[in-house]
Amino acid sequence: MIAMDLGSNTLRVLEYDCKQNKPLSIYEKVVKTADGLASSGQINAEALHRVIVAIKDVQTRIDFSSQPIKAVTTEAIRRASNSHKILAEIQKSTGVLFEIISGEEEARLTLLAVKHRLEKLQYASDTFVLIDIGGGSTELIFHYGKETVSKSFPIGIVTIAQSYETLENIQEALPHEMLDLQMFCAEVYATKGKPSAFVATAGTPTTVAAMKLGFNYETYDAAKINGTSLKKEELDFYLRKLLSLPFEEREIAVGTGRSDLISAGILIYKQLYTMLEFENCVVIDDGLREGVALVMCLENPNKL
Repeated sequence: MIAMDLGSNTLRVLEYDCKQNKPLSIYEKVVKTADGLASSGQINAEALHRVIVAIKDVQTRIDFSSQPIKAVTTEAIRRASNSHKILAEIQKSTGVLFEIISGEEEARLTLLAVKHRLEKLQYASDTFVLIDIGGGSTELIFHYGKETVSKSFPIGIVTIAQSYETLENIQEALPHEMLDLQMFCAEVYATKGKPSAFVATAGTPTTVAAMKLGFNYETYDAAKINGTSLKKEELDFYLRKLLSLPFEEREIAVGTGRSDLISAGILIYKQLYTMLEFENCVVIDDGLREGVALVMCLENPNKL
């Protein structure tokens, strides 16, 4: 089966074998779906073109014709005033119909994938807070054993980077921009207590973890990234390291067109450490795409 996640920055595709419980192939492409969304409120023609080209590219690598497909999309399309037109154009050009899911459903599926990976890593913590820093939104997911409290916020690396343009402006604006996250966190901590661990997924945490382990965008290895520990103080180090590189080397390090977004993402990530009162974080590569695959396998165990 094939699971697809069209995010605000990246198209992520997974071909998964439910019987063997393992991925067969993966695909990721930066498409910047949310490019210009902060100012126009719409998905622009250039972003639509990048999405369609990426889907057609993955269709040359993975056989879509004989497998069930579940395709979901998130904050950029949720927020865009022309979302239905955009999805209709994507379906017309590629045959793929994307479903717009809510922030709550996005958080549920992401948590499912992360829990599955933590269990494989034999990670012991029963309570943790999970953050998912996307291109157009950030999800805060507090997991207390059998109880989960989550909320999605319209703060993402693409929208923040394009709204404030410079890292200095972003740094100054984040306390105000993230005030709703701060209040939600304080409310959860007051009623449920502080979880015992901090876990992060999505492009910014995994990219910083990759830098720590000596990988670049082309040599990235998800299996090595899963379970990597990042200290808050390391974020400053890797941000300085990234910014010190010549532009061409930055593109090699974190991927074409991603360096400004990852820099903004690191500032958001660091703010979350402070807000959540943690000095250490466990990074997991698995996210929404893997959660979609797991649900499809659970719902159709004999068909996939």
